[in-house]
Amino acid sequence: MSASTEHWRVWGQHLAVAAVYAAVYRVAYQLSISHWELTVGLRLGCLLLVPMRLWPALALGELLPVFESALLCMESFGLAWLLAASVPQIVICMAAMKPLRLWGSVRAPDGQVRIGYVLTAALCCALLSALRDTASLWVALMSSSPDGGVSATLATGFSTYLFGGYLGGLTVVPAMLAVQDQMGKLPTFGALWRSSLFRDSCLWLIPVLAMLVWQANNSEVSDVRQLARLAMMLPMAVMAWRYRWHGTAIAGSAASVALALTSHAVRDPAVMYCQVALALAISAGLIMGGKASLAAHAVLQKS
Repeated sequence: MSASTEHWRVWGQHLAVAAVYAAVYRVAYQLSISHWELTVGLRLGCLLLVPMRLWPALALGELLPVFESALLCMESFGLAWLLAASVPQIVICMAAMKPLRLWGSVRAPDGQVRIGYVLTAALCCALLSALRDTASLWVALMSSSPDGGVSATLATGFSTYLFGGYLGGLTVVPAMLAVQDQMGKLPTFGALWRSSLFRDSCLWLIPVLAMLVWQANNSEVSDVRQLARLAMMLPMAVMAWRYRWHGTAIAGSAASVALALTSHAVRDPAVMYCQVALALAISAGLIMGGKASLAAHAVLQKS
């Protein structure tokens, strides 16, 4: 292969990655809200799994939809806000993710997922994304109401962005890693269907969550709606008990989506309280399940 052919192949690979990432990011952005940011989960998954030589392509892929969205609001908030809002969060997150990637990978040498590594990366990515979003919010507030009342709004916005990013990371990345484990080296539907985790998810986890979503959306009693939302953590506990961290990851992701489907107002406090509880439950389940998986793996190696 000639040098020029190799050069164009590399550029074509980067452009393809940028295009795919931009398309998926746009979908995730449309589905996200401030306290449930799937874009952070997408960003985190790519920074954990995509080779670092392709990170410039990811930055370009995020710049395109971010700049387009910011450009539509430039008349309302001004040029300074356009510049602040056009900075891709993934570029900011690379500052924390590159040292993590250089220190180690998401998987140990024996192939086991490092749960602590994943949770640390999720928190770092959520924090840096929240700082960038809060900076953009500050510029917008100063352009629209420079006289005062900004601090309280910024504090609320930062906490919402931070929590939404962390929950978004927990919704996407652990489930992605669990599916990768279940499918093995050959990513086929047959390999996935042979997994009892996948069958249990299809046969009873999703139906139970769908029933709870229906109950929460159709009940006229607020306490019943809230009880149905909190009950979404029970199937996750069952899956965690049976499948350790893999069960927590899959069921936690499904419960997070189901909980979001019961929200019909921006920043609904009732939904946000349940999302906080769910994020804590997923984190605890992943940590305990990860330790149990490591212990079981060590026993198998000794036997």
